[in-house]
Amino acid sequence: SDFLDRESVPMLSVQPKGKQKGCAGCNRKIKDRYLLKALDQYWHEDCLKCACCDCRLGEVGSTLYTKANLILCRRDYLRLFGTTGNCAACSKLIPAFEMVMRARDNVYHLDCFACQLCNQRFCVGDKFFLKNNMILCQMDYEEGQLNGTFDSHVQ
Repeated sequence: SDFLDRESVPMLSVQPKGKQKGCAGCNRKIKDRYLLKALDQYWHEDCLKCACCDCRLGEVGSTLYTKANLILCRRDYLRLFGTTGNCAACSKLIPAFEMVMRARDNVYHLDCFACQLCNQRFCVGDKFFLKNNMILCQMDYEEGQLNGTFDSHVQ
């Protein structure tokens, strides 16, 4: 299943009475006094780990994520599958770990953050203007103001 499965891991449940449970991670019996229960299975504390960074999910916080048959901590889940939203210029998704530019409520890929009239990229310290939801360089903005392309009030 490809939908996000987010689950809280009841941290240390004491071994239930009766026969020892098998660990879903290593398939051996769990002889420890404590065990973890997640995804309707039981685990040794050492066996329930994030598939990416190997951190023990019993310690990091009590939420784990599963997707595409991976068990992940929140950080790696977001890094792999999360999104920052859609780029206001090209409308494509921006993955959560990618650097972005923000202008008011809009987010942009770094590559898309350019004047939408002349495509000039901005350097650090350059002024840009957001007009009718378009990013403009100072020259195009001022030109638009002069020939009345925009209504007179600045956003």
